[in-house]
Amino acid sequence: MQILLGNDLILRRYCLSNWRLPNWVVLATVLGVLVGCSAIEEEEHVYIERSMDRIYNSALDLLKQREYKAAAAEFDEVERQHPYSSWATKAQLMSAYAYYSGNAYPEAISGLERFIQLHPAHKDTPYAYYLKGLSYYEQISDVGRDQRMTTMALKSLREIVARFPKTKYARDSKLKIDLTVDHLAGKEMNIGRYYQDRKQYLAAINRFKLVTEKFQRTTHVPEALHRLVEAYLALGLRHEAKKVAAVLGHNYPGNEWYSDTYDLMGGSVTAEVVKPKKPTKSTKPKKPAKPKKDEKELSKPWYILW
Repeated sequence: MQILLGNDLILRRYCLSNWRLPNWVVLATVLGVLVGCSAIEEEEHVYIERSMDRIYNSALDLLKQREYKAAAAEFDEVERQHPYSSWATKAQLMSAYAYYSGNAYPEAISGLERFIQLHPAHKDTPYAYYLKGLSYYEQISDVGRDQRMTTMALKSLREIVARFPKTKYARDSKLKIDLTVDHLAGKEMNIGRYYQDRKQYLAAINRFKLVTEKFQRTTHVPEALHRLVEAYLALGLRHEAKKVAAVLGHNYPGNEWYSDTYDLMGGSVTAEVVKPKKPTKSTKPKKPAKPKKDEKELSKPWYILW
């Protein structure tokens, strides 16, 4: 390193003084740089040939010790040194699982997409699709943030159900789809409340209508209908408010949000509806639940024995 710094100093002095640089100085400088780079490269890419079972067992040990990044690197080494062995395919999947376990989801997704592309008919391909869906699902953020990962998770989970409808992965994916759709509806509700709080009622109405039309089976629909009533009344559109309130009373007569709507309309929603008892409610949307213990078992490849 000192030699390189010395050469650099020589170059600077010659350039500043406008002297012509002798050929031997240029040659020495270039050779010094090349030798230094070669030494660094050799240190970074040390190749030690090992047997397949030794590398694979080493990777499993690292995985048990929760050294996930190191485990993934060892599984990759199985494929690199023994690309045509039967365990090379397993190592590809195990590498992705190690990344997933270490919360390195982008790396896991990249590895799983490669596995799916190389082995579309493999018996573990349904699992690869499922682990890919989980990798997106685990990245779902609070409704106050960008929901691109939520959308990707929904797309991936629906693909599992479509491709492998009779598998255990499809059954679990269906549950997560409902939670993911509910989360997207929560995002729209969050935006609608934002507009409503700032008295931008037309923008709020558009968001609440979207929830009632696109996310009809979610838990957010009763609140969306109630918020529509509030927005219409704020704009002086009592007739529209009354129609929405009637829909809320017909479909959710015992719901907590209908109680507020009934009071808001002065008890004039419908003649038959009796005022329900008002329960306690929370407007804070919930994040999709994390996998339970039995669900986490699905994320493990079948050949992991612990």
